[in-house]
Amino acid sequence: MSSLYINETKVVVRYAETDKMGIVHHSNYYAWFEVGRGEFILESGMSYRELEENGIMMPLRETYCKYIKGAKYEDNIIIETFIKELTPVKVIFNYNVIREEDGKLLAKGATTQVFVNNDFKIINLKRKYPDVWERMHKLFT
Repeated sequence: MSSLYINETKVVVRYAETDKMGIVHHSNYYAWFEVGRGEFILESGMSYRELEENGIMMPLRETYCKYIKGAKYEDNIIIETFIKELTPVKVIFNYNVIREEDGKLLAKGATTQVFVNNDFKIINLKRKYPDVWERMHKLFT
């Protein structure tokens, strides 16, 4: 029986990421999602750059974040990234942002991305790039 692969990426909150109230500004969570997603993809044995060099791009179609508790300057944060859904034409990543010191869930979110070529035409990843599909699929199952 296989289990869900969850990548854990650690970041430390920088002062520049906080607002006047000393809380991380909401826009930074999306940047953290991108960091987590990039690290997740690296686990498949390829990088975002390699995907793009091979004509595969993954633009955002939808994004979501629920803020639960504010992160603060110098908090150690863990970004858990995992695939919720994978089809030949799209992938949905889910994210949990957790404060490492106490294990508190600070935010959770998702991004939906489609697989497109350099002309921004949707492609069937499984059919056009079966090797890339297999790498992604192994992290999903």
